[in-house]
Amino acid sequence: MSPFPPPVHAESLAELLPQQGELIVSRNRKYNGKAHWVVPGRYLGEDEFGHWIFQGTGEFIARPGAALYTSSDAILLVPHAGDWVATFYDDAHPAGVELYIDLATEFSWQRIRPAVIEFHMIDMDLDVIRTKDRGLYVDDEDEFAAHSVLMNYPAELCTRMESATASLVDAVAARQAPFDGRDAAWFTLGRSLP
Repeated sequence: MSPFPPPVHAESLAELLPQQGELIVSRNRKYNGKAHWVVPGRYLGEDEFGHWIFQGTGEFIARPGAALYTSSDAILLVPHAGDWVATFYDDAHPAGVELYIDLATEFSWQRIRPAVIEFHMIDMDLDVIRTKDRGLYVDDEDEFAAHSVLMNYPAELCTRMESATASLVDAVAARQAPFDGRDAAWFTLGRSLP
């Protein structure tokens, strides 16, 4: 018999009453159910935009066919509403990435043991990225087009993802909240965790 209670599923993270510093394991999948990235982090808190999770330097992250130890700190923002998650990176990112927004859907949360929560999402290929060298751009449009046929994305879902991508490009370009630098305070908090 397991010493841990059975997993508790929730519509939102707030229902699971997360505590600052708890382990949040992000498990991403593709639309066909195949595994994508798994990234650990520590819960920081929430504000009007969503839940903020610290992903520190030296964490082991993996996806099928790839695994590495992170070389910079990051902050993951899971919004209260929307078809995306945003990862903010510090200046140490080796490729100069500042912001990486994954278009995504079907968010779910479950507490799998005391002080450990899993966050699940379906990665929808499209990415809005800002780097020091290249600036702001949309990536993986070709992958989205190919997967929409291969994995039979519903037309409504494709339209929703494309619309969300355009709105995010505008918001990031205009430095609208939460893309207005507020991640700096969350970095400070994340680095102070024991």
